[in-house]
Amino acid sequence: MRLTRREFDRVVQRAYRRIPAEIRRRMDNVVLTVRRRPDPDMLRQMGYRPGEPLLGLFEGASLAERSFFAPPPDQPDTIYIFQEPLEEMCRTTAELEREIEITVVHEVAHFLGIGEERLEELGYG
Repeated sequence: MRLTRREFDRVVQRAYRRIPAEIRRRMDNVVLTVRRRPDPDMLRQMGYRPGEPLLGLFEGASLAERSFFAPPPDQPDTIYIFQEPLEEMCRTTAELEREIEITVVHEVAHFLGIGEERLEELGYG
């Protein structure tokens, strides 16, 4: 499956709207951005080999890592969604939308400190 960037962005928007409000409300200071593929530094950072599929990545400090006394970060927290690896694993737009939704929720979970048990309760296990 291959979509134009505009088509993929629309699928990302639909997937984002499907995420439970309990999670979306906590994303006020998180930027969601799309890239074609992760760069080599991102793969190394995550312990992935070149060419190994990485669907998404959270860059920033989780809420658990932050301190009241620390200054706010210089850059906003960012969730990257990687278009090509997601397209490669999906056959339909509906499947792609669901995979994007799952990927975003898992990356937000890293930010919020949501455990796997809660993700399963929400249907993302």
